[in-house]
Amino acid sequence: SMQLAARARRADLLFKAQDVFEHETPAGLAAVAHSAAREASAPDTGAGEVPWTPVMRELGEHAVRPKLTQWMTVGAPGDLEQDVLVSALNAVADTHDMLRAAVVPGEAGPRLVVGERGPVDAAERIGRVDATGAADGDLDGIAGRAAREAAEGLDPSAGVLFRVVWVDAGPDRPGRLALAAHHLAVDGVSWRILLPDLEAAYEAVAAGRKPELDPVPTSFRRWARLLAEQAVRKERTAELEEWVALLGEPEVPLGHGPLDPARDTAATVRRSSWTVPAGPARTLVNRTPAVFHCGVHEVLLAALAGAVAHWRGGNAPGLLIDIEGHGREPVGDADPARTVGWFTGVHPVRLELSGVRTAEVPAGGPAAGELLKTVKEQARTVPGDGLGHGLLRHLNPGTGPVLAALPRPQIGFNYLGRFAGTGTGGTAAWQPAGDAALGGSVDPDMPVLHAVEAGAVLRDTPAGPELTLTLSRPAALLDDASADRLGRLWLDMLAGLAAHTADPAAGGHTASDFPLLDLAQDEVDELEAGFADDLS
Repeated sequence: SMQLAARARRADLLFKAQDVFEHETPAGLAAVAHSAAREASAPDTGAGEVPWTPVMRELGEHAVRPKLTQWMTVGAPGDLEQDVLVSALNAVADTHDMLRAAVVPGEAGPRLVVGERGPVDAAERIGRVDATGAADGDLDGIAGRAAREAAEGLDPSAGVLFRVVWVDAGPDRPGRLALAAHHLAVDGVSWRILLPDLEAAYEAVAAGRKPELDPVPTSFRRWARLLAEQAVRKERTAELEEWVALLGEPEVPLGHGPLDPARDTAATVRRSSWTVPAGPARTLVNRTPAVFHCGVHEVLLAALAGAVAHWRGGNAPGLLIDIEGHGREPVGDADPARTVGWFTGVHPVRLELSGVRTAEVPAGGPAAGELLKTVKEQARTVPGDGLGHGLLRHLNPGTGPVLAALPRPQIGFNYLGRFAGTGTGGTAAWQPAGDAALGGSVDPDMPVLHAVEAGAVLRDTPAGPELTLTLSRPAALLDDASADRLGRLWLDMLAGLAAHTADPAAGGHTASDFPLLDLAQDEVDELEAGFADDLS
């Protein structure tokens, strides 16, 4: 939705990413779209001090340490010229202000400050690796190592928030570009903005033209200031009671006890991964969301919740899960569709599955549909848009201590979205290269925030889309056998949802699909049944 809004802007059609979900059809979007000529706001350069956002405050001092990084490896044109790349990167840094940010000392602690356009010299941020003698199959590995080395050279206190390494494979074949950035400057969505801009800037310079990238309507600085303003507004503070009720009931520890911040650090984390092959994955990301009127993330979340509920046993209380999302929710008239920065938002949900027959879900019967509809509805009943939890917890001194005293979810969940994989154009210029094209690092001493971090990513392969599921956990809390059982249960739940989708009777709406009406699920079912009878 954000990419669609950004592309429409290039054609002088303005609408927000949220409009894509609310209006859905081209006709609906046409009714709300307007011309850029109607926008008469003053230029937003983004320069100056940037308030710390909720996700930055959550990590505290670790947010400004050099090792909190992300990187991507992409294909490089076979005829790439380094001086052209330097000019292109300078144009990108001029356009996206957070690439010019630095962490500077202040009387009350570190400050995040964005410099004016122009002072970044990209030539100092570019390295080159000679890979002319390397085999084609080794290039992705070389690029991955180059990305890690580039990430190690980042230093927020020196204003070095990005570095690039050109893996030069020679003029007759595509090389690689390893791009590393500090997390203060980028998030997962940011890469989808930066890569097309870098390509456009490079092609312009190579053709002898001055790069003219699409403007950024909302700077990250403005966005962060809007969050600080929102955190103390009455409509946000009114959400506090609901958040307290949602988090108030403590959970039974998932593993061998509660998290210990001194023991359970990033250095102790173990990871396990599983793959959903192309056949069922295609169903889960296309057909299942369509018939149940939900998102891919809700399908994955439902299967995860069902797996945890079954793993813990039928008498376990409701499950708390922290949902990580892109965080680019509408705030006033701000449009962050073109903005690069760390927008990530996290909010808790409470899922009560005592009425769902989770043991029957893998068989693909009606229980699978019950699970998905139950989780879909409960995940959508958070206060407001979900953004308020982080605002009240980290940016409001009056409400922050109240939320800090409550239990926090033991599980975190993040769906990273869809990426190209090896064999689907991954070695094409400016496209992600290799199965591990997106990576990152954290400070080894940073305390983990959850007993289990569940992640999912969709990669396109020659056989079709594949889902990769990952469970990360501190070694002292969850042993390998327990993690493996939980991961396989997650797979089983997804298999059940895919099988259930093939049933002609599967799917249907839920109450949240009709936000203007006050309907119970049985009333929704009755309406749908009546509509089906009218069509028969």
